[in-house]
Amino acid sequence: MYRLLGEIITILIILSVLLAGIALAVSRISLNRHVWLAGFFAEVLDFFYLPLKFFFFKLSDTRILDKWMVSLKNIANQSAFERTGKRMIIAPHCMRFLECPAPSTRTGIECVSCGKCVFSRLKEDAARYGYRLYIVTGSSFVKHVIKEERYEGALLIACDYELNKVMMGLKGKNIVTYGIPMSNDGCFNTEVEYWRVLQVLEMFSGKADN
Repeated sequence: MYRLLGEIITILIILSVLLAGIALAVSRISLNRHVWLAGFFAEVLDFFYLPLKFFFFKLSDTRILDKWMVSLKNIANQSAFERTGKRMIIAPHCMRFLECPAPSTRTGIECVSCGKCVFSRLKEDAARYGYRLYIVTGSSFVKHVIKEERYEGALLIACDYELNKVMMGLKGKNIVTYGIPMSNDGCFNTEVEYWRVLQVLEMFSGKADN
């Protein structure tokens, strides 16, 4: 009996490694083109995230794993995001002006449109495309945001790690996510390629409700 149990466990481990490996390969391919069964493979990577993260930490860079997973989830979520109504944009405070005059609230930074950083423009474009902008100082603020309003879609701007983290966190909240990676990491002076933001806003235009 113990021998049979050991054989079953061995087979399950082998199948798990193969499945995780295939999911990783698909996520890597997703950086350059559309892939089939993106939602299924995204679920597989979420399930094996911690052991995969340890593997990348030892042999490569964990940011690569997050980047691949975000790309895969964007493909998986695109159609569902197009059907969402009330939407928000969640962006990190590290992109703001170092001497930002905006006050901090329970749901993040309240932009005063001083014109000294990208948020003045993003605030206008968010409203124009039917989104509510939230500038958060950490992923924990997202909990307060989703308690304040009932949203169907969340457009996220962050580093790949934070994007993947929030995507996993909102998966069970009936909020469809789509991520735009920043062009650099850090705690301040971070940037996003704004043409990418406009490209995504335009791609999903005409679908959101104010």
